[in-house]
Amino acid sequence: MIGIVGKKCGMTRVFTDDGRSVPVTIVQADPNFINKIKTKDSDGYNAIQVSAGSKVKHLSKPNQGQINQKNKELRSNLHEFRLNDHEVDMVEAGKEIKVNYFKKGEKVDVAGKSIGKGYAGVIKRHNFSMQDATHGNSLAHRAPGSIGQNQTPGRVFKGKKMSGQMGNVNRTIQNLEIIDIDNDKNLLFIKGSCAGHDNSYLVITPSIKSKQEEREIFPEANQKKPQKLKLNQKKPQKLKLNQKKPQKLKLNQKKPQKAQPEKPQKLKLNQKKPQKLKLNQKKPQKLKLNQKNPRKLNQKKPQKLKLNQKKPQKLKTRLKNNET
Repeated sequence: MIGIVGKKCGMTRVFTDDGRSVPVTIVQADPNFINKIKTKDSDGYNAIQVSAGSKVKHLSKPNQGQINQKNKELRSNLHEFRLNDHEVDMVEAGKEIKVNYFKKGEKVDVAGKSIGKGYAGVIKRHNFSMQDATHGNSLAHRAPGSIGQNQTPGRVFKGKKMSGQMGNVNRTIQNLEIIDIDNDKNLLFIKGSCAGHDNSYLVITPSIKSKQEEREIFPEANQKKPQKLKLNQKKPQKLKLNQKKPQKLKLNQKKPQKAQPEKPQKLKLNQKKPQKLKLNQKKPQKLKLNQKNPRKLNQKKPQKLKLNQKKPQKLKTRLKNNET
């Protein structure tokens, strides 16, 4: 199962979409180049040798000579990943394994060397309880107590928890979730803590206890690159909503002619141009709303009486008695 060798950068926290704070370990995957492919015919088992790291002084001379034969960059960290029979044909020497080999939300196993604590007692190393501080106990406050039985069996069993060197051993943490992946900077954000101090190397592999699907080792090789536009080439127009797609022409079918805009007519010879209004020339008046007919415009308005002017007397009809 193929994995990636990366450098531990440190820990931080990431906020999810629902506002939860998740502690993560940031792992930067150095360029992982396939240095050598081992097969059953040549070596007795199927595996690949991956080179990572930068300090060449930690690399032995036989390994340096092996890498120099293939004209590759010298890298200090060499690691092997076992392959299945069907995966041997999928790998190729000299290619790089990137972080896009994993997927977001996938479970992985992270292996590394734990931080060394030096010589430690059983209370710190194995979480033993302390003995009484008083009541006759004067010299065995942090002692482990009995480590075996009597004459039978007369020995200490193997694996007995006792004081000794603490840390600086290889440890693997299983089923850690990948929170996020940064393909541009080759970064993996793994949930929780991982063994080792900062700048130490970690080996990340797909989880053994979870179901694994077949995956591509070099997914970028099968991705189609976007075609670049040539000079003077227009970008394809996107269809708007409720817009029909252009119909394709059938055989022996003429293309529809485009409607040409009408050109403005030119004046012929001896044809007068339309007269323009001269200066100080009034435009024809238009009737406004609630305006009277033009016939009544010329009628004289009745004169108003001035002050101290008498009204004209009306003639009264006097009926004579004789006429009645």
